[in-house]
Amino acid sequence: MSRMQRGTSVKAQAKRNPQIAVLDGDPAILDYLNEILADRYAVSLFSDAAKFNQSLRETPAPDLLLLDWNIVENDSEENALGLLSRVRASKPTLPVIMFACSAELKEVVAATQMGAADVILKPFRKSDIDAALEQYLRESDKKTPEADVEEIPLNENTSFVRTCKRMREIESQCALVARADIPVLILGESGTGKEVAAMLIHKLSARSQRSFLKVNCAAMPADLLESELFGYEQGAFTGAVKSKPGKFEICNNGTILLDEVAEMPTVLQAKLLQVLQDGSFSRLGSRTSVKVDVRVIAATNVDIKAAIAQKIFREDLYYRLNGFTLKMPPLRERTEEIPVLSKHFMRKVAAKYECDPLPISPVLLQALTSYRWPGNLRELENTIKRYLVLADEQAIIDELHPWQRNGAASPSAEGSENDRSLKHLVKNLKGGAEAAAIAQSLEVSGWNRKVAANDLQISYKALLYKIKQYNLTPPPRKHQVSIEKAPGLDRAQSA
Repeated sequence: MSRMQRGTSVKAQAKRNPQIAVLDGDPAILDYLNEILADRYAVSLFSDAAKFNQSLRETPAPDLLLLDWNIVENDSEENALGLLSRVRASKPTLPVIMFACSAELKEVVAATQMGAADVILKPFRKSDIDAALEQYLRESDKKTPEADVEEIPLNENTSFVRTCKRMREIESQCALVARADIPVLILGESGTGKEVAAMLIHKLSARSQRSFLKVNCAAMPADLLESELFGYEQGAFTGAVKSKPGKFEICNNGTILLDEVAEMPTVLQAKLLQVLQDGSFSRLGSRTSVKVDVRVIAATNVDIKAAIAQKIFREDLYYRLNGFTLKMPPLRERTEEIPVLSKHFMRKVAAKYECDPLPISPVLLQALTSYRWPGNLRELENTIKRYLVLADEQAIIDELHPWQRNGAASPSAEGSENDRSLKHLVKNLKGGAEAAAIAQSLEVSGWNRKVAANDLQISYKALLYKIKQYNLTPPPRKHQVSIEKAPGLDRAQSA
C-alpha cells in the first residue's frame, strides 16, 4: 500500500466505521497500522503533534486514539503525557491507548494516573492491536447499563464484575499495573472487593500461571504469623518436629496478598520490609537466608496515614508497599451497579445450591438500591443468599428498611415525630450501651483487639466493624518498650 500523507484522514470502506486516530513519529508504524486497520476503520494518521491538536480542535473527536509515548510537539517540546493530559481534559470520554518501548514503572504508573486506557509495548503484533481496539471500541459503543456488564472469571467461585465508569477505571488500572512487577496497595472499606482486585491483577500478570496465596495478617498472633509467612526449621520451637516452608517460599514466582496488612504486628513489619527490598529472609530457627521472587499485594481498610501517625505502622514499609495504590469505592458510591451485582450474586448462589434463581422485582430492587450497604459487596451477597433461602421478598425489604412496614416514614427524616418513638429511643440506648461495653473491653485489654473480641465473645471481624461503627479510637500511645514472646512458645504450641 502506498505511503499516505501524514495528518490526513484515510477513509474506511464503510461510512459508519469507528474513527481511529494515530499519533506516532515513526512513518513505518503509521504505514503498518494503516495497512492492518484501514479495511475496518476510518483511520487518521498523524506524525506531528501540532497537526493532531489542530484536528482535535476543528473536527469531531475520534472513537479512539493510539498515542506514541515518545512523541514530542516540535514547537513546545510537550511530551506524550502532556498531550494525554490535554486530550483527557478536552475529551474525557475518548479512550487513549499508548505505545511504549518498555514496561518501566514510571511509564506505566504515569500513563495510568493520567487516564490512559491501556499500554501496548513495541514491537507489537496485529493481534495486540485488534484485541485492544475490540475491547475499548466495544465499551464506547454500549448504550445501556445491561449491555455494559462484563464478568471476568478469576476462579470457579469468583469473578470481577463491573458496569459503572468508576469500576471500568479500576479494571484498566489493574490491567496496567499487572504488567509492571511492583508492589500494589489496595485501600477500601471492608467488603468492597479488595481481594477480587488483587486476584485480577494476578490473573492479568506474567505470574498468572503461578500461585496466588492470601494471608490474613489480623487472624493470628505475631509468632504464628511469622512462621506462617516465613516458615521454620525443625526444633525452632516446641512442637516443630520437622521443617516447614512459609507462604513466601510456597509462593515463589507467584503473588501473595497480605490482607489487613495494617494489623500486622510491628515486630514483623521490619522483616517484611527486608523481603520487599531484596527478596530475602530467614526461616525461624535458621541461620541461612532464603531468596524468593514474589510479588506482594497488600490490602487494608485502615486509614494508613492515621496508623503511621499513631506509630502502629512503619512509614518506610508504607512507601515500599505503595508502588501503586488502588482505592476501591464503597457500594453506596456506585449504586448503579447494584442491579447488575444482585443478579450476578443470585446466579452464583443459585448455582452453588443447585436451585433456580428467584426474580428480583422492581420493589425489591428499589429497596436494595436505596440501602446504604455498610458491609458493601459482602453484605449484598449475603442478603441475596438469604433471599434465595427464605424466598420471602418482604422479609428482605423489612430487614433493609424496617420503617417501610405499613407505610411508616424513615426514621432518618429530619423533624419526624418518629425520631422520639420508643423503638428509636431503645435503639439509641442499646447502641450506647454496646459502644460503652466495647470501649471498656478495649481499654482493659490495652486495645488488643483479639483479646477484646475473645472477652466480648464475638468474632474479630465483628469487633472491627463495631469499632468503626461507633467511631472508637485508641488513646495516644506513650513511648514504651514492648517485650515480644520468643517465637513458638506457648501460643504457638497450643495452636
